[in-house]
Amino acid sequence: MRIVTTDAGLGRIEDGAVALLDTAFPHVGAVLGQEGSLRCLASCTVRRRIPLDEATLVAPLGRPRAVWGVGLNYVSKAAHTGRGVPERPILYLAASSGVSAPGARTVVPPTVTEPDYEGEIAVVIGRRLLRATESEVWPAIAGITAANDMTARDVMRTTAVPALAKSYPGFTPLGPSISTPDEFEDRDAIRVRTRVNGQLVQDDTSAGMIFPVPDLLSRLSWFAALEPGDVVLTGTPAGTGQDRGCFLADGDEVRVEVDGVLPLITRIVRPTDASQRDHRLTEQVS
Repeated sequence: MRIVTTDAGLGRIEDGAVALLDTAFPHVGAVLGQEGSLRCLASCTVRRRIPLDEATLVAPLGRPRAVWGVGLNYVSKAAHTGRGVPERPILYLAASSGVSAPGARTVVPPTVTEPDYEGEIAVVIGRRLLRATESEVWPAIAGITAANDMTARDVMRTTAVPALAKSYPGFTPLGPSISTPDEFEDRDAIRVRTRVNGQLVQDDTSAGMIFPVPDLLSRLSWFAALEPGDVVLTGTPAGTGQDRGCFLADGDEVRVEVDGVLPLITRIVRPTDASQRDHRLTEQVS
C-alpha cells in the first residue's frame, strides 16, 4: 500500500490516481499515533478519486515527534571520505521543525555558505521500539519514504554539532508518499538515487549500509524509545555535494528517488542579505 497526505485528506495511490479515503485522520502521523500501523487504511471507503498529477501533496507525517539520523552509514561514503568504517552508528537528532512538504522551496539562510543535499531512505516507526532485538524491528516499521537530509557543511565544520547543521527550516524534506514494507521485494536492497538539476549524483542500495535497518534501529532503541510516527533517516551514500566539491546554488532542484516511493523534489532558494525578508514573506504566503 502506498499512502499520501493531500490538502483534501489521506489517500491511497491506485492505478495512477489518488483514492481519497473516508477517514478523520489528518495525516499519516496521526494514524500511527492511534493505530500503530497503516493497515486500517487498506479497508477505508474511497470518497472520490483524483488524478495523481492534480493532487496537492503535503508533508505525509505532519510534524514528527522525533527525527533521528545517522552519519557515515554507507560503505561507499566511508570509502570516499577515506575514513574507516565506524564501529558503532554515529547518531543525532534533528529538529522536527526542519521538516518540509514535498515540492516545497527551501530557503537557505545567507549565513550558510555550503548547503548540501543527502538523499536517504527514511524509516517510519509504527509500533514502539525499546531495547528491541533485530528480529523485532521490521514488524514494528510502518513504512518507508524518501528524505533529503540537508546539511550546512560549513556549520558542521565549525560547530561539530549535526543538529545545528541540519535543523534549519526546510532542511528535512520528507515524502511525498509512504510505502508499507510489503511493497518491497527485497527490503535489504532498497535503491536510493539523487539527481541535482537532472544529473544523477547518488546511486546505491540499502545493501551498501554499514549498519542495516534492523541493526541500526535495534542499537538506537537501547538508548531511546522509538515511538509511532518517529522517523529514522538511514544515512546517505557517496555523491553528496561535499564529495563533489559543489554545493547547492539558487534555483537548484534536488530529486531523491527511493524504490516504491514517489520522487521527492526540493527547490533551493539562496537569497542575498537584502532579499532575505522578501523571500520569507513569499514562503509564508505561498
